[in-house]
This record gives sequence, C-alpha cells and structure tokens, in this order.
Amino acid sequence: MKTITVKELMVPLEAYATVSIEATLREAVLALEKAQTTLAPSQHLHRAILVLDEYGKVVSKIIMKDILVALEPNYGKVEGMGVLERSGFSSDMIKDMLKSNALWAEPLQFFRERAAKLMVRDFIHAPSVGEYIDENATLGEATNQLIVQPYHSLLVTSDDEVVGILRLSDVFAKICEIIKGS
Repeated sequence: MKTITVKELMVPLEAYATVSIEATLREAVLALEKAQTTLAPSQHLHRAILVLDEYGKVVSKIIMKDILVALEPNYGKVEGMGVLERSGFSSDMIKDMLKSNALWAEPLQFFRERAAKLMVRDFIHAPSVGEYIDENATLGEATNQLIVQPYHSLLVTSDDEVVGILRLSDVFAKICEIIKGS
C-alpha cells in the first residue's frame, strides 16, 4: 500500500487564511471570511488564521478560541485559566466564574469596536514544537501527533519553513476514505 504523506493532505500556505502580524483582529476575521469564500462546497472550512511577519513567514496561528479570548480582556484576570480549561469544572462553577469576573458582560457592539482596535501582535503566541510537522511525515505520524497533542491543526514545514497547514478534519476525511475503500 502506498504511504500517504502530510504534503498530500495539507492545505498550502497560499490557499489558507493569512494575515499580517500588524493587522487588527477585525482584519483577521475578514481574512478568514474571505478565504472561506474561495473553498469548494466539498472542502472543510478553515478554522484558523495564519499570522505572517513582514517577510511573509508564518509566526503564529489564531484559532477561533484565541479570537474569543482576545475579545474579552477580563480573561487575563482569571488566575490559572490554562489549568481551568483542561480540568473539567462543573457548569455551576463556570457560571460563577463568568459572573464574578464580569466575563462577557458588555453589550456585544463593544466587541466590534474592540476587534477594530486590537492588534494581532498583542495576543498571538509562538507555536510550540508540537504544532509543527514535516511535509514528508506519514499519515500515521500526523494522526498520532493530532491525537496526543491538543491541536486541531499542525503547521507543515519544509526545510524549517512553514509551507502549509494540516487540519484534523482533512486527516479524518482521509481515514474515513480509507475505511470506505475509496
């Protein structure tokens, strides 16, 4: 059986939603929307935006959750947020946290204004080592990495440069295709 590589499944950088590190959050959301309109109906939607430096190199990615957290500045005041999100607290405790920290208490029109002012560079982070995968890695390696790491996509590299993104949805679709015998 032929070995399937990441390069065969990835979405190339030029076909994905990208934005400059100097863009606003609003511009990032608009870039994502624009990229979605170019997809064929059978393709999975993009769920991230790749952030490019002044040389066009990928320095980060913004996922949907990053956008929501960036819009609500009070999340920065919640101590241990990273631990809380992985710990499976009760819905009552989460509701109490929402109230006591005034999370999402502002009228929604303020989020529009905040998105127009918030700079991408102010809330992105450098990807971790586990967010990268080489374009020549196998489907099996990619599947394993997506299972053991908490990411829905991986940045695909060639000679240490990001050339695309591998999405969990594309890996899953390929596995389903194999199961069906297609």
